[in-house]
Amino acid sequence: MGGDLWITNSTALVTGRPEDPVKTGVELVIEGGVITYLGSRDRHFQERILHRLDQCEVLDASGCVIYPGLVNTHHHMYQVMTRNHPDVEGLGLFGWLERLFPMWTGVTEELAYYTSLLAMAELVQFGCTTTMDHHYVFPKGQLGCLDRQFEAAERIGIRFHGSRGSMSVGHSRGGLPQDDLVEDPDTVLAESERLIRTYHDPHPFSMRQVVLSPCAPTSVDAALFRETADLARRYGVRMHTHLAETMDEITYSREKFGRSPVEYMDDVGWLGPDVWFAHAVHLDGEDIRRLAEAGVGVAHCASSNMKLHSGICPVHRLYRAGVFVGLGVDGSASNDSSNLLAELRTAYLLQQLAEGPEALTAREMLALAGTGGARLLGREELGVLEVGKAGDCFLLNIDRAEYAGSGRDWAAMPATQGIHRPVDATVVAGKVIYRDGNWYNGFHEKEVIHQFHRLLGTR
Repeated sequence: MGGDLWITNSTALVTGRPEDPVKTGVELVIEGGVITYLGSRDRHFQERILHRLDQCEVLDASGCVIYPGLVNTHHHMYQVMTRNHPDVEGLGLFGWLERLFPMWTGVTEELAYYTSLLAMAELVQFGCTTTMDHHYVFPKGQLGCLDRQFEAAERIGIRFHGSRGSMSVGHSRGGLPQDDLVEDPDTVLAESERLIRTYHDPHPFSMRQVVLSPCAPTSVDAALFRETADLARRYGVRMHTHLAETMDEITYSREKFGRSPVEYMDDVGWLGPDVWFAHAVHLDGEDIRRLAEAGVGVAHCASSNMKLHSGICPVHRLYRAGVFVGLGVDGSASNDSSNLLAELRTAYLLQQLAEGPEALTAREMLALAGTGGARLLGREELGVLEVGKAGDCFLLNIDRAEYAGSGRDWAAMPATQGIHRPVDATVVAGKVIYRDGNWYNGFHEKEVIHQFHRLLGTR
């Protein structure tokens, strides 16, 4: 159950809708985790609403702008363990992976738990209220990594879409990962079904869902892609994978499969409204038409694509063609951060550079980080502040030097100017989980950092 919360005295509220972006003089009431009132303190509020708020927690938002909670659509949280690694600087994706795969054989269930706590904490501190994670590294004996991730999400208080990834084609068969990181397909499918049965809650406003996510065509065979799709559709869960990230992948696909990555995905049953791809950097007009026609979504990961010199996702063409686009921070070894607000500004500036006057507006880019991501996850109740939607938001105190002069358009400001320090409060399902540097769900940041470094043997 969600909480009951009354947020009052805000300077402004940003809805997350580009066509109706900012409201002023509004009260925000969340009951049972759902927004039940968003409007002025008028006669209706005084007579019909006010008497219900006796038991509500009251959050004074004086000097603050309220924003809808952000939705992160692509991540690899275990990569916190190889963040800021000097040995991978300057490498493209394939070389970067070949350098890091041996290090990732050290992933354990405990590391999955602590890296997830740290990544989720950083996301929450920068306004993210819903995240997925694409976990595809399961060294021998470490099948419980996703279970520990769900445990971490509950401890933090964030909405979590845990993604059961897989790799079945190792180096000896022409794939990228080491052979000791690939899994038997029967194990993958059995574990996928177990996780769905254990954790997947398909209801609106749920706090946890399961996604099935083979890693990529460079590390997963066609049979496992098809069998995963069959299993996902039998249970009604969504599907996700990497696709068309680099020109090396385009070449790999042409040489190995005789077709483009999008054509190959069509062959294995992976074009549909229950699918979204990460990256989708190298697409031609026919690829975009196929994605739009099939209802496939795309997670844009600007910082990762820049660091690995992969290219620039054609966000403008995808968006105008009707393809749902969301934002993702990607892994903490290719972004080195889990800050979705920073990702929002990077994505906005990159599109301005790449597309010029045709680029999406700042308001539209904010929507990608909210409703765009929510659509990829199949969560229409997230990413926007309206009556009947989820009570997920963050507060930003704008009485600071860096925000002086920014009040002409609070909806555009996160993209154009950027938000460079942690937000002042983050609310999920009507519960304040983070405020003024303090956590409210039994999460102790310094203790977790200490345990993480103990496991790594650092410090």
